[in-house]
Amino acid sequence: MKKILSVLLAVTMLLAGAVAAAETDTLTMATNAAFPPYEYYDDETGEIVGIDAEIAQAICDKLGYGLEIVNVDFDSIVPGVQSGKYTFGMAGMTVTEDRLESVDFSDSYATGIQVVIVPEDSAITSVDDLFAEGADHKVGVQQGTTGDIYASSDIEEAGLGSIERFKTGTDAVLALTSGKIDCVIIDNEPAKNFVAANEGLKILETEYAVEDYAICFSKDAPDLTARFNEALQELTEDGTVAAIIEKYIPSEE
Repeated sequence: MKKILSVLLAVTMLLAGAVAAAETDTLTMATNAAFPPYEYYDDETGEIVGIDAEIAQAICDKLGYGLEIVNVDFDSIVPGVQSGKYTFGMAGMTVTEDRLESVDFSDSYATGIQVVIVPEDSAITSVDDLFAEGADHKVGVQQGTTGDIYASSDIEEAGLGSIERFKTGTDAVLALTSGKIDCVIIDNEPAKNFVAANEGLKILETEYAVEDYAICFSKDAPDLTARFNEALQELTEDGTVAAIIEKYIPSEE
């Protein structure tokens, strides 16, 4: 009987160890799946797809990790990664001084351009109009994004208008189409999708800002950050990253 109990105990411990290993070997990526083509829900499968999802999967495959992607509010990603709730955050995220106080970042994997969406008949004809003397526009942004950060400093704090903050870019654009705000500052790629889906909107030709996207990690995980950087470099050199970006953002011919 003792031998049987010993065998059962050993098997139980092995199974428990296997489960623990499986849990440890699966990394959790926090994102905000309302930012196409970087992350969004596939209508057919219901899964989160996009540039960030595929690059994260390629990195995890190379490093031998499983990947779980969770959808959260954008401004909860950094606190969640900082606290250890999520392994890393990837959501078209730019490195800023404020964010660097809370988390570390990988090397950049893509470049983003912040643009301004306006109604086709808008009096705002260029980005400069937002900064003109006496300007007083209602500007929509996704809360916690660099669009929010830039506009808060450039417009709100400068007394050139007010900032309306929304949980998603979709909510901001909806407010624009209903006349509640005058424009939306957002990344160029989702901006293209929003304009295509909403008649009567356009993107101003002048860029608001150019920025590099990176992956955020807890400051307690420097080894993981280094391993991600190494894998990211290899995937960049072998053309994998470029192929993923090309899949979602085809080069103009």
